[in-house]
Amino acid sequence: MKHPDNPPYAITSPILHLVSEISAEIGRREAHSGPGLTPALRRSNRLRTIHASLAIENNSLSLEQVTAVVSGRRVLGPPEEIHEVKNAFAAYEAMDSWQPWRQKDLLSAHRLLMQGLINGAGQFRSSGVGIAKGKHIVHIAPPAARVPELMRHLLAWLRHTDAHPLISSCVFHYELEFIHPFSDGNGRIGRLWQTLILSRWNPLLAWLPVESVVRDRQADYYSILASCDRIGNSTPFIEFLLSALLAALRETQPTDQVTDQVTDQVKTLLDCLGNATLSATEIMQRLGLSHRPTFRRNYLDPALAANLIARTHPDNPNSRLQKYHRITSTHP
Repeated sequence: MKHPDNPPYAITSPILHLVSEISAEIGRREAHSGPGLTPALRRSNRLRTIHASLAIENNSLSLEQVTAVVSGRRVLGPPEEIHEVKNAFAAYEAMDSWQPWRQKDLLSAHRLLMQGLINGAGQFRSSGVGIAKGKHIVHIAPPAARVPELMRHLLAWLRHTDAHPLISSCVFHYELEFIHPFSDGNGRIGRLWQTLILSRWNPLLAWLPVESVVRDRQADYYSILASCDRIGNSTPFIEFLLSALLAALRETQPTDQVTDQVTDQVKTLLDCLGNATLSATEIMQRLGLSHRPTFRRNYLDPALAANLIARTHPDNPNSRLQKYHRITSTHP
């Protein structure tokens, strides 16, 4: 069988440096703590992944609400957004049963992600599609008639490529977004499939919440996708995603610093709160922290995911009056 041609991209010095740094970071972690993660950290990271991936698609549920949905608790929120969370959790949980290069598995994953949300879940689109930003069309996807052929070609390349998985996963992610094979859900299936590809290289990466970093750099994510369309290759997108992956690795706590319940940072947060009810700014001041994204990722989000603290305005996570208190504390 003739191997398919490579999708267009270049191996740059920044890409080589990032691959080296990511590999070294994983190696240090495995040498220090072993390859495994505690069940609590796996669950916390998986919830952060689902919350961030859906937030990129304008799902308004907070991490606390996502955690409640996955735990089977009742949540007040838009029914469609609750359904999105249930679908995403089912898809990520099913990941171990799929092969990245198998088309039927890709379609099964899309069906799980989008069932009950769109017509044609688990099927390639049958009509043309364009991606708009405001009033401007920023991308016209290939004609629907070409989608099956393009996806067969891309999946065959993925199966046979000798590119490092860190690189091939980014290339696949970009090419899938370019082809836009589904009527909806292309972004979330692209991020899920990159996680699947990476997990086959190193199981640790199945639980890494890269989507949280992408969400924080969301404007760059879309801008770089558009830039790659203009230049006709995925090189800038590879550099962007590898930098996000490295950032996620460095922000996620090593195994030996995590118990089955909370990290050291969460313990510090709980001690800081005591019986008080404080805003995020007040907590950061007490902790001596100034970088809000780091505070959210390492302290606030894990505490919310573990159901150890609660918002005073749970139905409006972005309220300017939002404060937090320990769930074990007594509040009126």
